[in-house]
Amino acid sequence: MPDDGLVLDVREDDEWAAGRVEGALHVPMSSFVDRFGEVTEVLAERGRAYVMCRVGGRSAQVTQYLVQQGFDAVNVDGGMIAWENAGRPVVSDNGPGFVA
Repeated sequence: MPDDGLVLDVREDDEWAAGRVEGALHVPMSSFVDRFGEVTEVLAERGRAYVMCRVGGRSAQVTQYLVQQGFDAVNVDGGMIAWENAGRPVVSDNGPGFVA
């Protein structure tokens, strides 16, 4: 993942706790609209959003919404499953994690 943006994780709390990209912003899709102001503040500082979920479906919807609002956003195809399968680091609430 390039260092030129923000990893935005839109999975639910239990998925986030099991394993995530270190430094990602967690905004579950179910509360995305309510927290949109928070997301836009971070994006104003960080630029591009790399949006991810478990496999890419929810993140595709959030990515489309962000693009429609004028933000630079990219869906991470394959989501956390692809991230972990590629051998990239994952952290959890209990240390090094895994995506179930």
